[in-house]
Amino acid sequence: MTGISASSLATLTKRAYTGAVRAAWKRIRYRLEWLALKSATKIIPLLSRNACYRLAQLIGAIAATVDRAGRRVALSNLEVAFGGELSSTRRNEIVRESYQHSARTMIDLFWSPRLTRENYSRYIDVVNLDLWQEETKPGKPVIFACCHYSNFEWIANAANYFGIESALVTHDFKNELLNPIFVSLRESSGQRVISRQGAVLQLFKTLRRGERVAILTDLTIPAQLPTVAIDCFGLKTSVTFAHAWAHRRAGATIINVHCEPLPRGRYRVVFHPRIEFPSDASFQEIAQACWDQFEPFVRANPAPWMWMYKHWRYRPIAADPADYPFYANISEYFERRLEEREKKLEPMSSTLSVEIPA
Repeated sequence: MTGISASSLATLTKRAYTGAVRAAWKRIRYRLEWLALKSATKIIPLLSRNACYRLAQLIGAIAATVDRAGRRVALSNLEVAFGGELSSTRRNEIVRESYQHSARTMIDLFWSPRLTRENYSRYIDVVNLDLWQEETKPGKPVIFACCHYSNFEWIANAANYFGIESALVTHDFKNELLNPIFVSLRESSGQRVISRQGAVLQLFKTLRRGERVAILTDLTIPAQLPTVAIDCFGLKTSVTFAHAWAHRRAGATIINVHCEPLPRGRYRVVFHPRIEFPSDASFQEIAQACWDQFEPFVRANPAPWMWMYKHWRYRPIAADPADYPFYANISEYFERRLEEREKKLEPMSSTLSVEIPA
């Protein structure tokens, strides 16, 4: 029988100890995160709107300084998206402002239980809703396509107060203790949260009942999942086509909506004009048309977008690496999404095999 050497035993013991310590620290960290956010649900609703705004500005400015990894991503994103259009000074200003807008969004989400049908108009202007009077009548399925711009959390939340009740598709947190907190906040106005787990079936059932659903459409999704490739600031990225699928398969009307900041901590919710999709438009073409309606707003005022997020996780093999952010990688799955786009194939149908450079 081969014995275990002392060095091997020591290595195994060290690994077991390290694993146990990491697991214990993870449990502690998750509990501390829960405690901090649970406390925030009690404290932040007590603050005035001005105090929320000032607190978010402070937290955002600090985060932009200490989060070096996120700041590097944001600066790289801005460089490839705008090229020489922005000076180094302006890029740094946008990064700081982007963190501040994100902080405002989170703090305002925690303040949202203070929103009511009677007071929401003090804090939110709504424009162009009159364009959709017929489509937003009860019993008609609608999917609101939104993006991570300014206070996106308040779009669905406040919509219930101006007569556009809807469900919201959201991501679950790795720390499961946080999910009930955020679900409670997002449902504070009466809307319903649909988890990404099993979202397709719930989405279809909700729309078939003639109800409305809001979904964020500008996240980069792993290319091995149901996605399509679109152009975003002239670069290729991988996004959901759930809104396009809902339009084609469930007969839902797509309405683009975004939120933009106003002075003194107020917001404007903007309902976009109708997009006329050709009868033979592919899922990819529908998703592209929806983003194309958002991009001019982001270009005109970039700071409210989430620039610290990795919007371009993939780059085409044929692309110059300098044209993409430093974190972008080559992926066989992404090449398949690009082939589906080029040849107008059904999503996830490509079996293209490519050799990934070492």
